[in-house]
Amino acid sequence: MATRGKKMVERVKFLMDKPDRIRNIGICAHIDHGKTTLSDNLLAGSGMISMDLAGKQLFMDFDEEEQARGITINAANVSMVHEVGGEEYLINLIDTPGHVDFGGDVTRAMRAVDGAVVVVDAVEGTMPQTETVLRQALRENVKPILFINKVDRLINELKIDKKEMPIRLGKVIDHVNKLVKGMAPKQYETWKLDAAQGTVVFGSALYKWAVSIPSMKRTGVGFNEVYDYCKEGNMKELSTKSPLHSALLDAVVHHLPTPVEAQKVRIPVIWKGDKESPVGKDLMTCNPNNNIVFMVTKILTDPHAGEVAVGRLFAGTLERGQELFVTGTANTNRVQSVAVSMGAERMEVEKIPSGNIAAVTGLRDAIVGSTGSTLREMTPFEAIKHVSEPVMTVAVEAKNMKDLPKLVEALRQVAKEDPTVKVEINEETGEHLISGMGELHLEVVTKSRITRDRGIDVLTSPPIVVYRETVSGTAGPVEGKSPNKHNRFYIIIEPLPQNIVDAIKNGDFSMNMMELERRKTLEELGMEKDEAKGVTHVYGTNMLIDVTKGIQYLKETMELIIEGMEEALKNGPLAREPAQGIKIKLIDVKLHEDAVHRGPAQVIPAVRSAIQGGVLMAGATLLEPVQKVFISVPQNHMGNAVREIQGRRGTILDIKSEGDMSIIEGSAPVAELFGFAGDIRGATEGRAMWNIEFQGFEALPTNLQNEIVLNIRKRKGLKVEIPRPSDYLE
Repeated sequence: MATRGKKMVERVKFLMDKPDRIRNIGICAHIDHGKTTLSDNLLAGSGMISMDLAGKQLFMDFDEEEQARGITINAANVSMVHEVGGEEYLINLIDTPGHVDFGGDVTRAMRAVDGAVVVVDAVEGTMPQTETVLRQALRENVKPILFINKVDRLINELKIDKKEMPIRLGKVIDHVNKLVKGMAPKQYETWKLDAAQGTVVFGSALYKWAVSIPSMKRTGVGFNEVYDYCKEGNMKELSTKSPLHSALLDAVVHHLPTPVEAQKVRIPVIWKGDKESPVGKDLMTCNPNNNIVFMVTKILTDPHAGEVAVGRLFAGTLERGQELFVTGTANTNRVQSVAVSMGAERMEVEKIPSGNIAAVTGLRDAIVGSTGSTLREMTPFEAIKHVSEPVMTVAVEAKNMKDLPKLVEALRQVAKEDPTVKVEINEETGEHLISGMGELHLEVVTKSRITRDRGIDVLTSPPIVVYRETVSGTAGPVEGKSPNKHNRFYIIIEPLPQNIVDAIKNGDFSMNMMELERRKTLEELGMEKDEAKGVTHVYGTNMLIDVTKGIQYLKETMELIIEGMEEALKNGPLAREPAQGIKIKLIDVKLHEDAVHRGPAQVIPAVRSAIQGGVLMAGATLLEPVQKVFISVPQNHMGNAVREIQGRRGTILDIKSEGDMSIIEGSAPVAELFGFAGDIRGATEGRAMWNIEFQGFEALPTNLQNEIVLNIRKRKGLKVEIPRPSDYLE
């Protein structure tokens, strides 16, 4: 690998500054549809690993935990070279996870790439996670092509005939196109997947062969030949005549955009700064000769080099020794080294020009999602929007007290590396809480990233469900008085309309937008003109709106009002759970003329208590996380599978039949899904295939609310009674 690696790095370095010959791609799919086996094939085709080991080596699953579980957990990067028509092309590839718990890695990878190879199992077709990863790609303006994998299973397992094969494959393409049309109607005409154009490739990653309409013309191997070879079990000859890497990477080179083409359409979606400014022009043209703009999409910890920030270089050229500003921090960070990723290894290079994916050491202030630039006042990129939210929490403590400082440091590092992990260090109780996407996500964080990687033995509590607080009605004006009684704040609390909550979640509205654009967006969503004009702060999916007129000293006090709002909503009044979907209108303020009497100790408690009391008056409601459940089960076990969902406060949304299998779609609260894996196995004699997808937060049934609120308060060491507005208001 060492000699091969060095030769590959030389070829990579030669192509790095030729953007028309660069393709940045992500491979994404539902779990077990064959992404990592496919990546092996592509690497073998470019000479990085032996062709005999492709599909067995799982080069991109280099983490011990991934090898033990047989699934991809981390998005892994590799740079390789592919030749088409006598020209060499640089392919920067990211292999992403398919398990729903690690969807955050897919979202972050999509920010770094320009094209996506969406892998779909020919037998299973599009699955929930296929839809999710496709939606993530389209939201970032990443162009998809389709690889239909495991075509051999249609022939050898489902025994379909030659006529039926194109019909079955056509149905998969139609379904993916339907998704593209629904999610990205504007791009559909140009991005529609079409086998005749070559944007769909058919094959088997395990047996290393693939065909597309253009490859058939070149090799003479079409569907008839594929059918015959598969029937005979002669996969070796088929893979020699029509190798997978050749068919798929040709499609990547011909149909996925160069960085220069991609940035013209992607920058307006992911960056809200002024496109006509010098840096805006650099970004739109992928200019390597001016300001550096680098977006961090992943942070790794290397035992020798320390923190490594991996991400996309959108403008400028990165070199060792440069000083960069990281958005949101005051100091400069000196670049110690720049490298290209080769799976588990990194190969250092002298410089990396824009349009590439780079691995940089020395950016100590960087977190995932931050922007590094030579400009101090750089408008940062839009925050990376994750589809799921943390729905489970575990408390961790060090087995040995001497490891406590190491544990606190490890938790901070884990939160920096993976933004879908929320870490809370409770100073009062001494508890360390980690919130994540599901049981597997939390297990990987505690066992691999804390115990194995950092050698800290920890004890973990059973998982606890994360709830949210919101309001069902309106309250106010509510008066908040400062402790010295010299300052008063009058607010109205209302639910924020769902379409505005969705716009914030999807990134269609943010405070990074220009003021006029912000106002216009909110008015289009149905908000009154005065309110849209007064939007001052967005915290999560909660909004602060200032509708006061001409109040002296308000401008200089606003930062403190915002701090009071965040404190009130970070831990809602009902059960100290985060709040969401609340609109806070500031309608009047009375402030002391002397700045000494309207400092933080006066303003923050006054605003906090007004909001907390107001939320309780506006019908405070607890929301619970709900997951969609998809079960594929033989029809004679369907009744048992349905009962499993219904017995967990679940609802059945749809039941379809495909042959002798039933496909059940339902939804159930996360709190009721603990132990579901074992129970569904038992109820269906192990014949059920199932997966879940985050659906969102829904109101708890009224008859359960008080009981759950009291249980949470008891667990958190709060007064075990339902709080009243008078607990917060005088």
